[in-house]
Amino acid sequence: MPAQALGWAGIVGHTSLLLPPLVFGRDPALSMHRWARQIQPVLGLEVTIEGALDLHAPLWAANHLSWVDPVILMGLRPMGTVAKGDLARYPLIGRWARKAGLRFVERHDPASRAAALAAFAQDLRCGRPMLLFPEGTTTRGEGLAPLNPGGLRAAWELGLRVQPLRLSSPATHYPWTGDETLLPHLRTLFATRTPVSVEARPSLAPADFSTPEAWLHAFSEALAP
Repeated sequence: MPAQALGWAGIVGHTSLLLPPLVFGRDPALSMHRWARQIQPVLGLEVTIEGALDLHAPLWAANHLSWVDPVILMGLRPMGTVAKGDLARYPLIGRWARKAGLRFVERHDPASRAAALAAFAQDLRCGRPMLLFPEGTTTRGEGLAPLNPGGLRAAWELGLRVQPLRLSSPATHYPWTGDETLLPHLRTLFATRTPVSVEARPSLAPADFSTPEAWLHAFSEALAP
């Protein structure tokens, strides 16, 4: 069977297995975590971890290269995240991501951004582990886009430790940027092996910084190449 057909069959099969736990289970984030782990080989991902992950940090913050980034990181532990509104409209994935508790934001809508930030902060207050991509958009990884401060400021105000993570890949097809659409990118992933590195950098705590500005600057350095 061609790689693309095998890939589609794998996504549909693993997603179908996810549905009962999402509908009837008590912990949809755990179901999404298991799905993310199972789907990585289907996508041809070969993930390596550099350094020691802080699994107890309430918030993980990472640079952003691809729509695949959350699949990789949510495969490392159960947690919620904020995703762009387009994901909610993807076949199969969007509906069940919403069921699993992911927050969606329309980046060009100020009201949507405010609502997503409020929901994100509330999740942190409730003790739910969360994932954040402060750049708010994907890049090709040569540098770091300006950081959106909202989520990191929420962690500062709540006094929560944050684990910075740096994602990288030698595969030029891994970043998903600009006007690229999902299906062609999926076909490329199905047909190739894609190494991705996750570098765990030292966790940061608000108590170690005198001002929110110093806290935000530390993340500009911690997430940079």
